[in-house]
Amino acid sequence: MFGFGKLIDVLKKDPKRIVFTEGTDPRILEASSHLLTGTFLQPILVGNPDAIQKAAEDVGFNIRGAEIVDPQNFDRMDEMVDCFCELRKSKGVTPEQARKTLAQGNYFGTMLVKMGIADALLGGATYSTADTVRPALQLIKTKPGNNIVSSVFILVRPSATGQNEVLAMADCAINIHPNEDELAEIATEAAECAKIFGIDPKVAFLSYSTFGSGSGEDVDKMRNAAEKARKRAPELAIEGELQFDAAVAPRVAKVKCPDSKVAGHANTFVFPDINAGNIGYKIAQRLGNFEAYGPILLGLNAPVNDLSRGCNASEVYSMAIITAALA
Repeated sequence: MFGFGKLIDVLKKDPKRIVFTEGTDPRILEASSHLLTGTFLQPILVGNPDAIQKAAEDVGFNIRGAEIVDPQNFDRMDEMVDCFCELRKSKGVTPEQARKTLAQGNYFGTMLVKMGIADALLGGATYSTADTVRPALQLIKTKPGNNIVSSVFILVRPSATGQNEVLAMADCAINIHPNEDELAEIATEAAECAKIFGIDPKVAFLSYSTFGSGSGEDVDKMRNAAEKARKRAPELAIEGELQFDAAVAPRVAKVKCPDSKVAGHANTFVFPDINAGNIGYKIAQRLGNFEAYGPILLGLNAPVNDLSRGCNASEVYSMAIITAALA
């Protein structure tokens, strides 16, 4: 598994606490059992303790040492309700409405992060992406200077040299038709995330055109977005608009854009929309034999990540480490 040794070493120096919003799910229980063999990440399981213990026994996983927190019997619920009402006061939420909402594991778990009881949250084994992201947007909210939540996939492939090839691709899961400013924000957030995985980001804004070889609104959008990203983060290596071959193949880059410091060596890719992004990362995953980790959510005040409902326990374990490392 790529790079997880380094991430675990970081977490060992500063252990974190991560909330799993679906405490009875067998995949969550298996991943939690695995995490509990280490000392770097403490799982907090949301749900009824008896139901969680029975579920663990039924599937044969030892979760001794995990913290189990029940929304129906939480000793700080009054404090949580007050905090929730304050956060949602613009919507006129009453304490009664707050208690009803906080009975749901996704909202309750998000408030554990907001209140500092946990450092990060991982959900989505049974919840939809919207049900994981919505509470985060409402309660944790975006970081100062950010206007959106976006996502990145980290793709990893072993190479003949023994060094893993590692790429970042954004936004493949959240924003359907990002505008120029949103693309600039997506790029800088993806680049910062890429650094956590040992990538020295070289950012390519992808298009069907390279430096004006094609024309049209879509080309202009990616060119303008690249310029805005450079202004937003002048320390980053950013180029656009680039065709994919010019972005990754030195021979092609030498012909199409010989003076570019990014072309031919790009490792962080910004797609024009979710169609291109989702298709692109899945082509890399299925035909290029890359392992895909994500979507990793970007732009929030605290790490919250979404699992695929088709995930397995190994993916839960990996995403828990990634999510905690973002803290």
